[in-house]
Amino acid sequence: MAVSVGTRVEKTAEAEVLHRARARAALIPDLLAESRHITNTVINGWHGRRKRGIGENFWQFRPWVEGEARTKIDWRRSARDDHVYIRDKEWEAAHTLWVWADNSPSMLYMSKRAQTAKQSRAMVIALALCELLARSGERVGWPGVTNTLSHRNAAERIAAELAQFDDYESFPPTEHIKKYSELILISDFLDPVEDITRRLDTIAQRGIRGHLVQIIDPAEENFPYTGRTQFIDPESGDKFIAGRAEQLGSDYRQIFTARKQAIAEHISRLGWSHIIHHTDQPASAALVALHMHLGQDISPKGAGYGW
Repeated sequence: MAVSVGTRVEKTAEAEVLHRARARAALIPDLLAESRHITNTVINGWHGRRKRGIGENFWQFRPWVEGEARTKIDWRRSARDDHVYIRDKEWEAAHTLWVWADNSPSMLYMSKRAQTAKQSRAMVIALALCELLARSGERVGWPGVTNTLSHRNAAERIAAELAQFDDYESFPPTEHIKKYSELILISDFLDPVEDITRRLDTIAQRGIRGHLVQIIDPAEENFPYTGRTQFIDPESGDKFIAGRAEQLGSDYRQIFTARKQAIAEHISRLGWSHIIHHTDQPASAALVALHMHLGQDISPKGAGYGW
């Protein structure tokens, strides 16, 4: 029976997707173990959100103001002098945070200068963040894969779902994410800048606060290639052969820097945070930087809210 070329291509594509799915599923347990190791390394720097609120931890004494409930007065402290004080508590209300790591083909890239592939690094950072957030009592979920969870084993449950889920989109589904949630996107963000900014605008306009972690392989930024070099687009499979690759280096680096700056400036206008992480650096560096941004009170311009 004759088989058309189109059918052969389709079957080859299906086999490639299946292979990638099985490979990622096999890596999930190791990535989860690595993420927990990183979590334990930085856990001492993970603190609550220092804001007045409804938690149980003491924050500060402040003068009582007429109109406030007398049940909030700390009579023991007030008895020390002529003032009436309220015992403020630290904010500990759980927030809803969605974490997502890109699993598209471009994330498989790994040069000789990197410690690991972009996909593995993104997954480790994402699972480590889920672990930290779960330990802090936050509700955390993975868009399109799980609902938000408030259990200490949330990272393990998310990892188990990811091992059975095939997702190769360069952006997560966000329709179900509600206003006032926080969304952490971890990707190389190599799609056209116009597509990226349009999607970010749509999310921000719904009152969602975002944090972007841009994963970059050092070779993608520095372009160390020389001589006859074949370049392959991991998304489309298109090929390009450069007779003397070094002649492209200067223009390439300028373009790469310009698009990275364009994304950063747009994110800044939204009031979101933007972290650049290179895969020749430890994952803990990105996790610590991300935690610092999550703890800040940033109000997205145009979103109309603050924490």
